[in-house]
Amino acid sequence: MPRPTRIVGQTRYPCPVVKEIGKKLIAQNKKGRHDYFIDEVFEAGLVLMGTEVKSLRAGRATLTDGYAVVEDGELWLSGVHIPEYNEGSWTNHEPRRKRKLLLNRREIAKLIGKLKEGGITLIPLTLYFKDGKAKVELGLARGKKAHDKRATLMEKQASREVDRELSRRASGKGGSSRRGGYED
Repeated sequence: MPRPTRIVGQTRYPCPVVKEIGKKLIAQNKKGRHDYFIDEVFEAGLVLMGTEVKSLRAGRATLTDGYAVVEDGELWLSGVHIPEYNEGSWTNHEPRRKRKLLLNRREIAKLIGKLKEGGITLIPLTLYFKDGKAKVELGLARGKKAHDKRATLMEKQASREVDRELSRRASGKGGSSRRGGYED
């Protein structure tokens, strides 16, 4: 099949190959934001095998048990489950293998310094494709205690009620229907 071209004046130019543009979410670690305080967020590339990419394109991955570690000056992602590709052959990948993360040397050095402080871990928050390349969003996380989790839930619930009341007033419905009274 001939490559598509466009004509400008008397000259034919080949059309550029259309690549994936934008961000396509694959998996999120909702429990990560619930169980940890996120201090800082980093974006890292992933070194993947072909069947892993195909499995991710199908939207299959689990980040809940994932964490990142530093070994010999390199960053590795462990515990992330990318299931085997159904149509794969004997070349299929190991679902929970360690995967290398791609970051700048300066960023890795900064992370090593922060991780040595203690009480801080590096967890994956989201896994996505950005312009056709697999990326993972890592968060520098400090663990929450039970009372911190309760306080966060109460704050979230209070802000949700305020938003609900503001939207109710903006739509002109007046006071709360639970009280049955009129608004002053």
